[in-house]
Amino acid sequence: MSASASDDGLQDFLRPGLVVNDIPALFGLRKARELLRAFSTLFHGGEDAVMVRLLVLRTIGERGSAPDWSPQELREHFAYVDATKLDTVLGRLRENGLLAWDGETQRYRVSPVGRQALSALSLLLQFQGDGDELAYVTAQIAAGEATGRIGSEDLQHLLSRLNELRDDFDRAVLSGSEHRIRAAAATLKSVWRWVEKGTEIVKLIAQDEELDPATHRVAQQIGRAQSAMLRQAAVFQRALNQLDRHRVHLGGSGLSSSDVNQWLRALSADQLAALARDVVAERLAPAFVLGDIALDVADFELVEREREVGTVETLPEARGAPEQATAPIAANDYALAQDWQAQLAALVDAAPLAALVPSADFATSAYRLSLLGLLGDPAAHAREGALAELARLPLQLELSGALEDVDGAGVARISAGRLRRLDPDVSHNSAAPARDRGEEPTHE
Repeated sequence: MSASASDDGLQDFLRPGLVVNDIPALFGLRKARELLRAFSTLFHGGEDAVMVRLLVLRTIGERGSAPDWSPQELREHFAYVDATKLDTVLGRLRENGLLAWDGETQRYRVSPVGRQALSALSLLLQFQGDGDELAYVTAQIAAGEATGRIGSEDLQHLLSRLNELRDDFDRAVLSGSEHRIRAAAATLKSVWRWVEKGTEIVKLIAQDEELDPATHRVAQQIGRAQSAMLRQAAVFQRALNQLDRHRVHLGGSGLSSSDVNQWLRALSADQLAALARDVVAERLAPAFVLGDIALDVADFELVEREREVGTVETLPEARGAPEQATAPIAANDYALAQDWQAQLAALVDAAPLAALVPSADFATSAYRLSLLGLLGDPAAHAREGALAELARLPLQLELSGALEDVDGAGVARISAGRLRRLDPDVSHNSAAPARDRGEEPTHE
């Protein structure tokens, strides 16, 4: 099948408007199309047909001293296989590139692609026990490290499996079930060797200075996960010791509640039903969630459990400083001062402070009274702004030193005094503010 024809088939699986080249994840699979086709040939069809194909291909590939097979040798060696079915299997393996036919010598041999498939299957079939999935991934990483071709995908598989195991172990301890804790401890024991082996390999990988940052970061995360896994044995032992303290012994029989629990677990559903017959007269209402237990679990999850947070140890990318034409200046609100200046500028006759100053609320009134201290400031002639304009008004503040009742705008009493307009020929000294004469306006 040509590459374009295969791409046309892939195109049927994509949404309208997308093409195969738009999917980066498909690039590696399309590049390995020939190798994937070999696996498709081996595992296509029913389980029985797959077993026969693997049997034939593995047998042909196992004869290292004489890798070439004549048709007669194949028929004699596979005499226990139906001749017609054997010819069909050989033809299928040959047509799909797993077996190579040498026309000059008239012999079969395993093709390079078939040899790769056999090697992968041989390694996979070596790991079939409990915990061997971790061993298989570790072996793949060890082979990559030895050949200098470390696959980031293999590292991600190892990290995922370690996190899955750690989550299972944590949930077993959290459940408080002796059965689950012992089962988790047995699983940890079965993978312990491979966790230690993986730790040694990851140390070598982390020391590789030519490793790209992304792969190096994954290797560091694997190291942390492996360290947590190695500490898990102590967690299991503490949990089992705590269960031992709460174990109930049944008299002097030597039996405990754990023994009874284990015996009950070994019984079938029918046997359990027979034991429970005529024992419980009324169905019990189980309480699955108790408030104090839920609180203890929440406290353990949020406070006592040690949770490692992945940190990114690489520096962020360099960035230039932002450019700005002018420095930001905070805008000041002089609206109240401008309104007060306009009101004072329109003042013609003398007016008492009690009638002039109070406005809106106490804060506004206090602000207006404080601005009167600026009247007559000699430095106001050299400044600009609303406060400078107010200070240049030809007004004089006169205070008597007493207090006057107001009872309005949030003000109870105010300094007794008045504002009066100055004559044009009055000297600057006569317009000095009240504070220069030792008096201060007050308000309550």
